[in-house]
Amino acid sequence: MSHDAVQDGEGGRQDGSAVGLKPNAIGFVDALVIGLNATSPAYSLAAVIGPIVALVGIYAPGVMFASFVPMLLIASAFYYLNKVDQDCGTTFSWVTRAMGPWAGWLGGWAITMTGVLVVGSLADVAVSFTLLAVGLDSWVANDFVRQLLTVLLIIVMTGLCVIGTELSAKVQNALILAQVAFLLVFVVVALYRVYAGTTGFDSIEPSLSWLDPFGAGGAALTGGLLLGVFIYWGWESAVNLTEETENSASAPGKAGLWSTVVLLVTYLSVAVAVVAFAGTAFLAENAEEEEFIFAQLAGDVLGGWDWILLLAVATSAIASTQTTIIPASRTALSMARRQALPQHFGHISPRFRTPDVSTWWVAAIAIVWYLVVNQISTTALFDSLTALSLLIAFYYALTGVACAVYYRRHLTESVRNFVLIGLGPVVGAGLLTWLLVRSVMDMSDPANSYSGTSWFGLGPPLVIGIVISLVGVILMVVWRLRDAVFWQERPGVADPELVHATTTKPADRKER
Repeated sequence: MSHDAVQDGEGGRQDGSAVGLKPNAIGFVDALVIGLNATSPAYSLAAVIGPIVALVGIYAPGVMFASFVPMLLIASAFYYLNKVDQDCGTTFSWVTRAMGPWAGWLGGWAITMTGVLVVGSLADVAVSFTLLAVGLDSWVANDFVRQLLTVLLIIVMTGLCVIGTELSAKVQNALILAQVAFLLVFVVVALYRVYAGTTGFDSIEPSLSWLDPFGAGGAALTGGLLLGVFIYWGWESAVNLTEETENSASAPGKAGLWSTVVLLVTYLSVAVAVVAFAGTAFLAENAEEEEFIFAQLAGDVLGGWDWILLLAVATSAIASTQTTIIPASRTALSMARRQALPQHFGHISPRFRTPDVSTWWVAAIAIVWYLVVNQISTTALFDSLTALSLLIAFYYALTGVACAVYYRRHLTESVRNFVLIGLGPVVGAGLLTWLLVRSVMDMSDPANSYSGTSWFGLGPPLVIGIVISLVGVILMVVWRLRDAVFWQERPGVADPELVHATTTKPADRKER
């Protein structure tokens, strides 16, 4: 049964629910906002600005610009694949179509597990910065209180996801406005004080040369890219809502593309302001503080208004806590209705028309993961976040390759096809594969991990990544032996009429 038939409820549903996801629940702007919030811009910046400066110094903005390139190329793949298949499972569905069920299943597993790994950390940061903003610093230091509030926040944001996509979009719109406003105030005040000479730090006036990603040398660039490329991760949440978005064939893909561009502008402006205000020495010396570098700078930049920056990070993490659940839950829904997972994961709430079962499952597993890794050590949570880079690079690269493979018979029909559907996605996939290999090499050395400890002679992030991958392979084989329906699907190529409709301009189509 096609996903369209299942979505519309034609002839009943195998999972027992009577309705599909709610069509036209949100518009382009809502999808764009959700794509932006899923990346958690303020939190992402706070987490990586110190380590990147420690590697490349004043060229941190240039590295962030270079990191944007593979993201834009992969966003192009998402755009064109969504044109021919508006499935909320995105990578899972597209890779299955282009390369077969085995590769598709692994892509879906990677997306689902990224949500599990990161939701707890995002909620923890949201709680911590909210408490700091209101002066409850002692609560942040209390592990029991902080973890309890984190779990409650995850439950609340999951409930918003289940209640409805429209409500989720409204909440996201408010959060992104607050976040952008807070960041804009910080940038303006920081740069004003730099030029006024009132920073109290070894400040540096900005220069266009900071945008040169090669300024610090090749080895430093590689390390910076490993950090920088993943601050863009999450924009594809807009495409995971394709079945619930108006103009589903084009709007979600455009929202994903524009999300990466807006993020680039945001990241460059804040990075320039931070480097100019604090100077490279301070940022490098405090690189291990990660997201709390903004907490240190807030008072210096804004004085008694430091709560503005603290709330920027808090709202960023709160928004991302909610939006990060979306790709994982929608992918699980898509896998279930293709019988790649047990059918109960494909249940859709008759009242809210959202994937309630898969959404709550993602949240529950994320909560368990968050609590367990916190008991292992104080650094295990950060090591699990580092392992994210392996999963993200894998399924992004897989999507880029799938785009070229699916359209392979049409790449030479025009220069536009060759560049945007073939060459661009393949180059993006190649860059991400290179970063994946470099990540594995770096993570194999325990000294490069956040904790500096050794698990089985390897860095903890690599061990976590290997375990998650092995669990995925085992579950895939077990489900294949139990239910082989999904594995009967065969890869195909893009239909010529769909390709024509996808790659020609409206005016061209009218003439024909």
